[in-house]
Amino acid sequence: MEHGLATALRRGTLEFCVLALLENEPRYGVELVTQLAAQTALTTSEGTIYPLLSRLRRSGWVATTWQESPAGPPRRYYELTGQGKEALAHFRSEWVAFRTAVDRIVGTEHT
Repeated sequence: MEHGLATALRRGTLEFCVLALLENEPRYGVELVTQLAAQTALTTSEGTIYPLLSRLRRSGWVATTWQESPAGPPRRYYELTGQGKEALAHFRSEWVAFRTAVDRIVGTEHT
């Protein structure tokens, strides 16, 4: 049950965590997986990230460019679009209200 809860929580927020990682600079897929893995609760795989990035691109929230790699083949870099910035800002405002309500109900609210 514990694993299922973590998966459900991650599923609902992962795309916005990716948008936040793209907020200040373009990144490529493996770099995003590494950044997310630095936060144990957000550890994910390339098999999850690449379909998510494709959905974000189709939604118009990220744009892609190909850039030469210092080692190996060119890499596809993802960057936040104006629509992606708006979606992230909206998520942030909704997240604060949601987190506050849940904290209040489950007793984890900071006093």
